[in-house]
Amino acid sequence: MKFIVKPHPEIFVKSDSVRKRFTRALERNIRTIIQRRTDSVAVFNRRDHIEVAANSDKYFAEVLEILTHTPGIHHSLEVVQSEFTDMHNIYEQALVQSRDLIVDKTFVVRVKRRGKHDFTSIDVERYVGGGLNQAVESAKVKLNKPDVTVNIEIDGDTLNQVVARHKGLGGFPLGTQEDVLSLISGGFDSGVSSYLHIKRGSKTHFCFFNLGGPAHEIGVKQVSHFIWNKYGSSAKVKFVAVDFEPVVAEILEKVDDGQMGVVLKRMFMRAGGMIAEKFGIEALVTGEALGQVSSQTLTNLRLIDNVTDTLILRPLINWDKEDIINVARDIGTEDFAKVMPEYCGVISKKPTVKAVKAKLEKEELNFDFDILEQVVMNARVMDIRDIEAQSQEQAPEVEQVAEIATNAVVLDIRSPDEQETSPLKIADVEVKHLPFYKLATQFGDLDQAKEYLLYCDRGVMSRLQALYLQDLGFNNVKVYRP
Repeated sequence: MKFIVKPHPEIFVKSDSVRKRFTRALERNIRTIIQRRTDSVAVFNRRDHIEVAANSDKYFAEVLEILTHTPGIHHSLEVVQSEFTDMHNIYEQALVQSRDLIVDKTFVVRVKRRGKHDFTSIDVERYVGGGLNQAVESAKVKLNKPDVTVNIEIDGDTLNQVVARHKGLGGFPLGTQEDVLSLISGGFDSGVSSYLHIKRGSKTHFCFFNLGGPAHEIGVKQVSHFIWNKYGSSAKVKFVAVDFEPVVAEILEKVDDGQMGVVLKRMFMRAGGMIAEKFGIEALVTGEALGQVSSQTLTNLRLIDNVTDTLILRPLINWDKEDIINVARDIGTEDFAKVMPEYCGVISKKPTVKAVKAKLEKEELNFDFDILEQVVMNARVMDIRDIEAQSQEQAPEVEQVAEIATNAVVLDIRSPDEQETSPLKIADVEVKHLPFYKLATQFGDLDQAKEYLLYCDRGVMSRLQALYLQDLGFNNVKVYRP
């Protein structure tokens, strides 16, 4: 098994010192992953390319998967490598390798050569091409758009016959750019934006602001580990989980309805900036796209950015949703995103699309910033490599019911505004109102002899909160889905 790995062309327009640093980083990254996932596979830096070789094909599929998903690689050539004596010997070896491929086909021979020889690349193309044309009667030479291209690379006394060309990710080797902190929710956008920065060479750490309980966190951990393991596992990165429910509760109680979305995003950036500063990370990454939701207008984004000195990067700012989903499908995160819980707690009835700085600051005067500092201080930081064992644990299922038992109480956990706008009334059934952000502190005060059916409009928040209550030891909860 032999691969010739070609670094991304942008690397070769750098100065000599930068090019050497980048190619050494790429060599190191490939070796790190290969040593962890295979045995007896060697990696060599050959200045303008990297060779990956083994005495058997045992790990062929594994190595190919690594080379096609490691940032900084333009393409990898799968080759048959041998020594040669002269130009005729090159032809003889090419005939053995290519005879069956060109039967009843048009073909062309393309040669790349390095080193000192008494022939040119064009000489070899003509000699080998003419010989193949005579040896295989049904084959025909065609210089433009042939059926088969016979690729040969000559390096000194070594002949490399290219069996296949495998496209790489492109981009820069991981670690050649500065670290970033991706604010990941597990949806389509944040997964793709994280991938794009890994591809560009940044060690991408993950930060999750948990708004709804353990099930969502399990899902986000799984997709974060998937992205890291598939595209960035040569780097050690952190996964940071921040319990943001106290912040949400404070916003819902203290902030005007129309300003809630922008204020929440400002709290995200404040918290993200504090975490980034703590770990010496230069920038935050988000999946925001211009105009996708009300908080993502230019006016609102500018006001969101103003709360932190940390650089905020938005690689998807001008992308269409369809294009984002297509990339998510290509990189393997689509299935995660489709089933990821979508938070339905802080939804303004009339969210502002053009917030006013003075009004935002006035609303935030009511906010207790000690709560924000406390949740950041209590953030859970883990090595993303430790998620693998945890990711085997699936979020427990909560029973969902459409029929209401005699002893059951329906617990409407929507925000007060939602309850007021669309009251839940069920004939002959007791309905209680307890906003989701108060469940942790007030559910225990309810009559525990009864069964509680949690309700919200979409059924997502009710399920997450039921999981949370079960984690606290309350087994008398189900989800009501009429």
